[in-house]
Amino acid sequence: MADHTLKPEVFELNNGSMQVKITNYGAIITSLSVPDKHGNWADVVLGFDSVEPYVKGAAPFFGCIVGRVANRIKDGKFSLDGVEYTLPINKPPNSLHGGFKGFDKVVWEVAEYKKGENPSITFKYRSRDGEEGDVSVMATYTLTSSTTMRLDMEAVPENKPTPISLAQHTYWNLAGHHSGNILDHSIQIWGSHITPVDQNTVPTGEIMPVKGTPFDFTTEKKIGASINEVPGLGYDHNYVLDCGEEKSGLKHAAKLKEPSTSRVLNLWTNAPGMQFYTGNYVNGVVGKGGAVYGKHSGVCLETQGFPNAINQPNFPSVVVRPGESYQHTMLFEFSVE
Repeated sequence: MADHTLKPEVFELNNGSMQVKITNYGAIITSLSVPDKHGNWADVVLGFDSVEPYVKGAAPFFGCIVGRVANRIKDGKFSLDGVEYTLPINKPPNSLHGGFKGFDKVVWEVAEYKKGENPSITFKYRSRDGEEGDVSVMATYTLTSSTTMRLDMEAVPENKPTPISLAQHTYWNLAGHHSGNILDHSIQIWGSHITPVDQNTVPTGEIMPVKGTPFDFTTEKKIGASINEVPGLGYDHNYVLDCGEEKSGLKHAAKLKEPSTSRVLNLWTNAPGMQFYTGNYVNGVVGKGGAVYGKHSGVCLETQGFPNAINQPNFPSVVVRPGESYQHTMLFEFSVE
């Protein structure tokens, strides 16, 4: 199907216990509603009422899948098999989330859309960007049980090796998207190390224990508790996920909890890292129902390959070769407690 026949639309997944709206523009989650301890529903993701603002670029990556390579590539340069590649510097001095037109800024094809008890939608995109070769990408969102959503991302290089690392960039606010900042949410992160960054938010290559630092969320802690001790405007760091308890072959990445509604999000993944980002650069964005999103009004839990891994030989490799396939699964498990 040629690109010009595809237009952005919004699709709904609803199993009676949760409702998710997703658009084929950027495979973006535009809304996700779940009940609180009293059975009151709220939409817990930042976003817009229609597709237009996303298309116009009004959002700092609200709800989308970012790629071909999520996060930062230092100076927008890397070499692979002796070939030097130069990428667009869309976040000077680095390349961020796939450059000026990443996977979040294209219309994906709807390959399959199923309703019923376990509704799902599968999006497909063929990336021909740059000289790094063609890549076929698929993303499937499924409501696997009453209040659990699964995202399966797959990417296959067709003709050349290429770095691939996709991330789901939803901004969560479990009190409701319009309810202010997330500093009162508590979080536990199953990561006892981070990859510290330089002044341009690029990892230095070091793997640093979080113990005794403001980055320690190995036990549940309020997000706002030590945020003022973090250099810069807040958290925007990659956690090295520990290999702990597993569920369906996925490891526990984080548990996010909001005290006033008792809503909880448990996140499971097979990715090696997770960017913990506290919406530091969100600045007066007018979203759904006229809600104004300011700094820290959402939190992102982006499971991913390590940032700038393509230039750091000691980080897990993000290179995928023809004949191989990149597979990344996330499980979002909502509950109240």
